[in-house]
Amino acid sequence: MADLLIEIRVRPNASRNKVGGTAGDPPRLVVAVQAPAVDGKANAAVIKELAAAFGLRARDFTIVHGELSRDKRLLLGNATEDQVARYSELLGGQPKLL
Repeated sequence: MADLLIEIRVRPNASRNKVGGTAGDPPRLVVAVQAPAVDGKANAAVIKELAAAFGLRARDFTIVHGELSRDKRLLLGNATEDQVARYSELLGGQPKLL
């Protein structure tokens, strides 16, 4: 098990919550949330959606970079092979096993 650094692009004020797809170069996982980017509401919604997408708890994710930006890096500590594969699947690529 190793730490997994998840790079995302947040789309606040979306019509619905969704995790999947890519944006930018290098590709970042797109996380669309209905919450506005005000007072940390979008950050909380992003963590909640990622936790649901990975089948984990919200407290398992930590924002390590980009607290006030649309481009963020989150840390998932002690990620399993299944979680790494899920991240790759959400990015639209083939699952990579460690």
